[in-house]
Amino acid sequence: MAVTDLSQATQDYLKCVWTLQEWSEGAVSMTALAERLGVRTSTASDGIKKLVEQGLVEHIAYGGITLTHAGRAHAIAMVRRHRLLETYLVSALGYGWDEVHDEAEVLEHAVSDRMLDAIDTLLGHPTRDPHGDPIPSAGGDAHLPDAVTLAQAAPGMATVVRVSDADPERLRRFAQAGIVPDVPVEVAHAGEARVGETTIALKSDDAAAVWVTTAQQR
Repeated sequence: MAVTDLSQATQDYLKCVWTLQEWSEGAVSMTALAERLGVRTSTASDGIKKLVEQGLVEHIAYGGITLTHAGRAHAIAMVRRHRLLETYLVSALGYGWDEVHDEAEVLEHAVSDRMLDAIDTLLGHPTRDPHGDPIPSAGGDAHLPDAVTLAQAAPGMATVVRVSDADPERLRRFAQAGIVPDVPVEVAHAGEARVGETTIALKSDDAAAVWVTTAQQR
């Protein structure tokens, strides 16, 4: 079954489970899934029950949610759609990186595989979206950089590799401060970084939303 044969709700659930566990370890909680989807926990629970019946996820009672092999393949296909579309909107249509998520959420369900391949070719087969998130290959490979959050980084020089796109307002603030992928930063201590000539103190949730690669990791 192709990912385009799945219902929109199923596509959303699978993509959400994947993205919630992509930069963290362990299974996804029902509470976190419901919060990300913007639905009640009971609604998310009903949706997961259907996916379990379809063999797309596994869920231990009162425990976490994990993707099966089939569910993982479909989830990665949706992630690829979403991130390629975000990249296209920024690169070709002039959108800001804080504006593309909602647009891509709509388009990812409608675009054909043929159009997606054409976008991929037009963009030169990008490997990261505007926020630094890896774009899975057509074959389903998705490789994360060896990175840590700014809150976890040891003092010293580092390079921003990824910024969470969960909060558009935060993205606007980060863009103004110059905290964007590929920018070198000097980590003074947890939650504080120097970008160019400017020292920026970040709140704990902001520092946890920036991933960096240090010299020791490269």
